[in-house]
Amino acid sequence: MSVTTDGPEAQNELFKSDKSLVEKNSIILRDADLPERLKRASYRLQYPPSYALVGVYRLCTDKNLYIPVWQKCQHGTVRGAAVGLVWAFFTFGIQKKFIEVFLANSPKVTGLTTDTVFGYPVPFNVHTYAVALLIGQQMTYILRFFLSRNIRIARDRAWNQTVISRGKGEDFWQPYVEEWDLPPKVTHTTAWYEKAFNGWLLFMLRKALLLPFNFYPLIGIVISAWFKGMTTARILHRRYFEAKKMTSTEITVFMEEHKWDYRTFGFAAALLEGLPIIGLVFTISNRIGAAMWAFDLEKRQHYVAEKKQALMAVKD
Repeated sequence: MSVTTDGPEAQNELFKSDKSLVEKNSIILRDADLPERLKRASYRLQYPPSYALVGVYRLCTDKNLYIPVWQKCQHGTVRGAAVGLVWAFFTFGIQKKFIEVFLANSPKVTGLTTDTVFGYPVPFNVHTYAVALLIGQQMTYILRFFLSRNIRIARDRAWNQTVISRGKGEDFWQPYVEEWDLPPKVTHTTAWYEKAFNGWLLFMLRKALLLPFNFYPLIGIVISAWFKGMTTARILHRRYFEAKKMTSTEITVFMEEHKWDYRTFGFAAALLEGLPIIGLVFTISNRIGAAMWAFDLEKRQHYVAEKKQALMAVKD
């Protein structure tokens, strides 16, 4: 699915009587004009990627989060780690030899030699790095196989516990309120590659195209995270959209209005999840960060709804 914006850029003039809210297509919530209950949330909303770090912090420090998560994933982690270590022990030499032959036969493609990257010396053997990264990804797949069901449950529990910790009930999530007077017009189109391939084939195709970049330190992870940013962000906020009972059109418009917030948050989240092995932990912490962000977004939705109701009352 792709999103297109029709016509001139939607210059949002939400609540013309309150200019502090809007400037150049964005809702600007200035501290001087906000109630105390919204000031801290407004400050956090200016830095969406920080919610990914907040999720990591809370998962590591809140025993109501990390204890249930570990209890649910403990046995699968132990079994998966054991199988992964055995696999790494018996295949490390074979895979290193393959990497050495690949790099030796295609130095112009990869830009790598034994101890340099594009001619720049590195403090480690590139062959060793490449095979370590490759085996790390393989071990991640092995762990994900053993944790497939339990880690999904752990993610849901992390979201639910975060919601409970904020002390809000189901009535906190109110129906969607349009934040722009002139929202962007969006159309849903299906790209040709989405028609030609199913999800699994697309996943394999993306992996094949990004494979050469995996030989560069961190480059492959960064490039992959950028491409997956918006999709990752939408998945992480699925529970938020469901709680507000938003339609697919409302979701698309909302994400288009906040596309750079979602893109940067999704990039940070995908970057953490893309790290070998430990990235599985971040798939859980990202749910926590996404829930924290959802609460602040919902507070803003409440504020916008209140302002709209006040303006309608004045007009009446």
